[in-house]
Amino acid sequence: MDDKPEDHPGGGDVAEIVPAEVRTRLEHGTHSVLVDTRALEEVRRRFDDEQASALGRYLASAQSHNTLRAYRTDWCAFTAWCLAEGRRSLPADPVDVAVYLAAAADTVGRDDPARWALSPSTLERKAAAIAAVHGAHGLASPTRADVVRMTLRGIRRQRRARPNRKRPVLLHTLEALLAERPAPGHPTGAARRRDALLLLAGFAGALRRSELAALTFDDIAVDTDATTGEPLLVVGLAATKTDQEARHAQQVALPRGRRSTTCPVCAFAEWADAVRAHRDGGAPGLRAFLEADPQAGADHLAAAPPAHRCHTYTGTDLADGTARPLFPPIDRHGRLAPRTISGRAVADLVKRYAERAGLDPRAFSGHSLRSGFATQAALGGAADREIMRQGRWTNPRTVHGYIRTANPLEDNAVTRLGL
Repeated sequence: MDDKPEDHPGGGDVAEIVPAEVRTRLEHGTHSVLVDTRALEEVRRRFDDEQASALGRYLASAQSHNTLRAYRTDWCAFTAWCLAEGRRSLPADPVDVAVYLAAAADTVGRDDPARWALSPSTLERKAAAIAAVHGAHGLASPTRADVVRMTLRGIRRQRRARPNRKRPVLLHTLEALLAERPAPGHPTGAARRRDALLLLAGFAGALRRSELAALTFDDIAVDTDATTGEPLLVVGLAATKTDQEARHAQQVALPRGRRSTTCPVCAFAEWADAVRAHRDGGAPGLRAFLEADPQAGADHLAAAPPAHRCHTYTGTDLADGTARPLFPPIDRHGRLAPRTISGRAVADLVKRYAERAGLDPRAFSGHSLRSGFATQAALGGAADREIMRQGRWTNPRTVHGYIRTANPLEDNAVTRLGL
């Protein structure tokens, strides 16, 4: 699944909730919850700095950035609890860990006391973080004890509930979101172009929000559909949730759309033009480019859809090996940042456009684009293997869930009852 690591019960930055004494201990301790820096110091005594640094670098890369960030947050929360309760966090007693998880399970939401603050999966991740820290220090994990495993099992049994799944963005929903983009011209035209590509790529490519956020221009290649001769985009994915070591060189294809307003190739060309203007002329160059947009002086809501421009599109020189972000943040003045947006920003963008379209933003998330692809494809009659190929799913049961959502009567014997 795609979801971001959940925050600790209090939310906010770790520095705001962890007592100063705990922060001081952490700062003087290991800098990674998975790498024992004291052991690395022993390595440095035996090998030269370059060899030791190489070892530390690869050990630190054993887990994804999101996993490490979540584990650090979880470890800080557990350490703070141990300090408040007079318990020892390292090595931790299994009973203390079980009590901590039980107490965390009973925590209710700050804004909604009727809802639990932490899900069973979040509590299991907290246990995994505690196990990871112990393993990094060569200690036996307290989470392997029966008291911890039984506590987690009891939490799962008591919390049996239907998952709170977000709504998929279907094709008509996607068109509604696209219709709510800001006006062309300066300063909103840059966000208008970027967001069109983000929404279309996320939907047609069945991309996770983390995958969208990580894309660069170097990852996009313009190719040709061998059957139709039409242009298409080939998106190369680096590390993904299910391929964190990037062993399989996964790719997704984004074909030309029937209309220019829903064509990923046209959207890419439009956005690449704006980014090139910014690269060559900075903020003033981008402003001049956007102000020259033919639709800038017209009522873009009433204007006829523009014609396709992808027929002769051959690519952009922005794919120059510099890993230029495909989706950078854009401020209210229309200025592009040199970094990439975050996965959270992708989810916020989907929610924001849903709200503008008169939909409940709480019903949508960054995953709505990916689930929308699978559901819409199932509605269109796509086979399991076709959906799994584009979405890189390996478990058919996941796809079957989307198909049941799209058409609960598909291959269902109830249609043969003669009612």
